[in-house]
Amino acid sequence: MKPLFWVASSHKDLISMPEAVQSNFGFSLYLAQCDEKPHNAKPLRGFGGAGVLEVVANDDGDTYRAIYTVRFGDAVYVLHVFQKKSKSGIATSKQDMDLVRTRLRAAEQEYTQWQAQQKRIK
Repeated sequence: MKPLFWVASSHKDLISMPEAVQSNFGFSLYLAQCDEKPHNAKPLRGFGGAGVLEVVANDDGDTYRAIYTVRFGDAVYVLHVFQKKSKSGIATSKQDMDLVRTRLRAAEQEYTQWQAQQKRIK
């Protein structure tokens, strides 16, 4: 199973959500760790393919999203977990997309450091 890493406040944001949403996202992330694509995951537009995915969950009329990357082969990084605020349209806001881009760069740096540490341990 691949390790799961949380970028910035993504874990704190997840545990502040309703239990049903936490469970939904938790199972989807578990499947990603097992190198499976959750049935409710789809590529996030604007990131060039299926390396950055989003999972959408609805609860009590509200919509929640978890965005993660499997770009790094042997690890899963959760980039952003949030409640969708806009009531019109399905597009992710520019602010959220910018945050995902920033966190993806941070995840790349963390992954490089983690890989170097793993090589030193072996």
